[in-house]
Amino acid sequence: MQNNIIDAIGLLGTLMVVLAYFLLQLEKINPKSLSYNMINLAGATFLLFSLCFNFNLASLVIEVFWIGASLIGLWKYWRRRPVVSDHPTN
Repeated sequence: MQNNIIDAIGLLGTLMVVLAYFLLQLEKINPKSLSYNMINLAGATFLLFSLCFNFNLASLVIEVFWIGASLIGLWKYWRRRPVVSDHPTN
């Protein structure tokens, strides 16, 4: 039962990463958007979790890089956001 849950989490991660890429290719999502980077980060994290139980070095390496790339994308997203002030300028 536990292996089925772990496999399901890994498959969900795979689905999320592939979905993000598919939406990107269909031009339905912006690669600089919050949603694209969050889908990739969540998918790679789910895959990494499943690799903790069913280890594969090559997959571990690519998921670590995928998470890193997603975090860079999120960092750049947050830096691009305009600063909103609560104080009027007049």
